[in-house]
Amino acid sequence: MLKVNRNDQRPLWQQLLDQAIHNIRTGKWPPGELLLPSRELALLVGVSRSTIQIVYEELFSRGYTVTSRRGGTRVSEWSYITGSFEDVMPQGPVTPELPVLNAAVNHLHGWLRGKEEQNVEIDFCPHEPYLDQHFQRKWRQSFLQASTEMDLANWAYGNAYGFVSLREQIQRYLSLERGIHVHIDQIMLTSGAQHSLDLIAQALLTEGDTVSVEDPGFPAAWMTMKYRSMNVVPVPVDEYGLQVDHIHPQSKLTFVTPSHQCAVGVIMSEPRRQQLLRKATQHQFWIVEDDYDSEFRYRGDPLPTLFSHQPQNTLYMMSFSKMVAPGIRISAIVGPKGAIQQLAHVHALTYRHLPIMEQLTLAHFIEHGHFMRHMRRVRNVYRRRHAAMTKALAATGLDKRFKLSGVETGLHMLLEAEESFDEEAVTNQALKEGIRVYPLSNYCLNSDRKGWVLGFAKVDEEAIEVGIYRLAEMLL
Repeated sequence: MLKVNRNDQRPLWQQLLDQAIHNIRTGKWPPGELLLPSRELALLVGVSRSTIQIVYEELFSRGYTVTSRRGGTRVSEWSYITGSFEDVMPQGPVTPELPVLNAAVNHLHGWLRGKEEQNVEIDFCPHEPYLDQHFQRKWRQSFLQASTEMDLANWAYGNAYGFVSLREQIQRYLSLERGIHVHIDQIMLTSGAQHSLDLIAQALLTEGDTVSVEDPGFPAAWMTMKYRSMNVVPVPVDEYGLQVDHIHPQSKLTFVTPSHQCAVGVIMSEPRRQQLLRKATQHQFWIVEDDYDSEFRYRGDPLPTLFSHQPQNTLYMMSFSKMVAPGIRISAIVGPKGAIQQLAHVHALTYRHLPIMEQLTLAHFIEHGHFMRHMRRVRNVYRRRHAAMTKALAATGLDKRFKLSGVETGLHMLLEAEESFDEEAVTNQALKEGIRVYPLSNYCLNSDRKGWVLGFAKVDEEAIEVGIYRLAEMLL
């Protein structure tokens, strides 16, 4: 018999329904059993008939009962289950082991953050740009104005290529600032470099293809390709950049950071660039050019891109993570129309499109001049911090004891030691002294090179000087 508990906070019908379902699922009410008419059961339980009718309607709608005009309400034939689900299957399906994924994620966390000790006073992080309240105010203005001005149609499903207005602004920026002249259909928006690489792997490569990557280099590049079951081949880097002669002869793609090598920081020499472009043409492989921080150059203008010389088989990756902020998650891939169309097809199938508000806000941010003013302002900040870093390294003698590279461009430089140097011990000792430095080994696939990648974008001049002097005390 069903019972009502007047102290229970649940509605009466919910109490009775839960009891009825329990009776059916445990077999107390067996298949085919005729339930009492609603009027009779209401009198027995002491509730209104409408309450019992709600219970019976819910049982029927969930498939626990069947009804007929003459046969009344009966328990469904198929609904009887002996015991509980927990008795049959105490646990759900076993989560598959994915060693490649787990290893990549662990490496990624180590590369991005290092060890997560909480006593860090000075963090020479090479991955994040300078941000302040001024930027936040301007971004908020663009967000509010873009929200006010946006058309209701923008809330519908969007273009897999990305918001048209934002691609037009990027097209204009590339033409004016980077010498890249393309049609809007040659630009596709993504949510970051890793997203871009994942789409490239899915759209332009097949499982088992050989991919060449810089070593040391951008860890996410080879992690993403390995996860997509590509044969990843490391290519060594020297003072002139990627050693083109070492690119695997069967490569379908070569990933390169020519304007400011990640993480060694060198600029790819013009002879090497020409050699790479010739080889790509002869062997018909894709060049993926990651131009992640070349807008910040301290000697002369930003260098010409590989894409501007050879657009037919080069995919140019640009990101707003360094130029604006990683949190907005907007990047772009520029390439031949056919390749970009293929990427857009994969994007439409797997992701559909990017969130609209970030695209609208960034488009407004660029169109109304906030972006270029932000770039001019942070360039001045970076120039001061770059000068403070190079001055401190020279004053302490670290630039003579170790090899310094990557000082012309970007937001980090490399202090390189001999391969026999105990890089890990110094990294751990620095943490104890309140300083976080980023070991070069985290950027290496097969290479045994040692050293520390030192970013200066988020560290003010005073902290840079203090941090470098403390580091010198440990190393010299």
